[in-house]
Parts: sequence; C-alpha cells; structure tokens
Amino acid sequence: MKISIITPFYNAERYLMDCILSLLNQEYADWELFLINDGSVDNSKNIALSFNDSRIFYLEQENKGVSSARNLGLEKMKGHFFCFLDADDVLTSNSLSSRLKLFQDNRELEFVDGAIQIMDSNLQNIEHFWQPSFSGNPLLDLIHLTGNSFSNPSWMIKRIPNKTYKFHEKLTHGEDLLFYMELVKDGGSYDYVSEPILKYRNTPGSAMKNLEALERGYRYIEKQISKWHEVSQDDLRIFKYRYKRSMLLSYLRCGKLYEGAKLLLF
Repeated sequence: MKISIITPFYNAERYLMDCILSLLNQEYADWELFLINDGSVDNSKNIALSFNDSRIFYLEQENKGVSSARNLGLEKMKGHFFCFLDADDVLTSNSLSSRLKLFQDNRELEFVDGAIQIMDSNLQNIEHFWQPSFSGNPLLDLIHLTGNSFSNPSWMIKRIPNKTYKFHEKLTHGEDLLFYMELVKDGGSYDYVSEPILKYRNTPGSAMKNLEALERGYRYIEKQISKWHEVSQDDLRIFKYRYKRSMLLSYLRCGKLYEGAKLLLF
C-alpha cells in the first residue's frame, strides 16, 4: 500500500535535509516523496537533487505559493494514501506505519492523524504537545475551531478513486483548513493514533505569524462555507465568533490595536 508524501519548499535550505531524512528513516518503506520547488533561489534545489532514491521525485515551478505546489503533487501522486509534510518539519520514524495500521484495522476510516510535538527551531526542545481528541466525521469540529481534530496539515488521507483533490490557490493562509473541510463535507470518518507522528518546527518566520493574511484566509473560508447546506447559521456564527476572538487576541498581543478594532467592526 503506497503512501504519497507531498512537500513543497521555498528557500528551505536550512531544514530540507532533515525533512527528507525523516522519510528515509521511516519504518515503513513503500512510500513516494514529491519535492516541489516553488521558485527557490537558495541551495534548496541542490539539496533536493542530492538524494539518489527512486522513491523521491523532484518537481519545479515558478513561485506560485504553497497551494499551487501542493496541487502539483496531488496531480502526480500514485499512492493509496497521501499526506503533506512542510519542508521545515520532520516525521517521527513510525509516522507512516502507525497510521497505516489504524487504516488497516478500520477499513471505514478515511482520515488518520496523530499527536504533534511543537518544537524549537533546532528540534531540541518540546514547547508544546498537541493530542487529537476527536473521532468520527470532523466537519463541525473543524468549523467550530475546537482544535480537537486539526492543528497542522498532518492528516493521512485515504485516496478515493476518481475523486479530485485540490487546494484553493488564491489562499496563502488557512488553505489547509478549507481543504480538509471540503474533504469531510462529503463524508468520511477521522481517527488518530496516540503517539507523535510529526515534529513541528516553530520557526521565527512561520507563515502563521502574518496575521493580516491569516485574517483574509478566515474570511475567505467563511464566505465558502456559508454556501454549504451542511453548515447551519448557528455553526457559521460559531466559526465567525471563534476566529475573530482568536485573531483579536493575536492582534492585541502584537500591539496592533487598529487591526483588532477593524476586525470587530467588519
């Protein structure tokens, strides 16, 4: 049962080697890795091409953003299952095997996650530990922003034949949350393994620190899910309240009072 891993990268020379090595160190060996160069101008390309392994595929495009790069990987993948891995993160050695076993034990599952270790930029110290706590179809859990089934684009997903998987390319933030929402809207059950499956590197330049772009992402998601009959007005109100509360606190922590006030008015 082949597992496809899709890793876009842009100027990731500091971390890409660790990311790729975490695949080579997997207990489970039947995988393919798509490294998608999103217009890097540093040494990332040479690092990606330095590995002589038939399971590693290098793809290149002009700088179009992470959503476009992931879509290229989704078009090329051949696995029975797939997942995403950011270039500055690493998988634990049993990340693939533990989740595949849960899929094999429960044929009804379509999405399997696991615990995440949020670590410092050197992957030396654990700053936070995220543990999923939800089982079943997670659409409302995602919309309510509970944090019980989503912290990172870390799900392993069972590939359904003839199903189209695609990110909204205009989104730079929140694209993974909307991608998962659209998947589970069609049904499917989520579960998780209790052990860590990912080491998330908390880097100073993290995309999630661009608050204005994150707010635009939330507003775009709000517009999309407001069209779905699966989402009630109450659910939509919960989504708006929780993302605005989270954004307001983030703006205030950064001293961006004007942006926080504008968030509440519009």
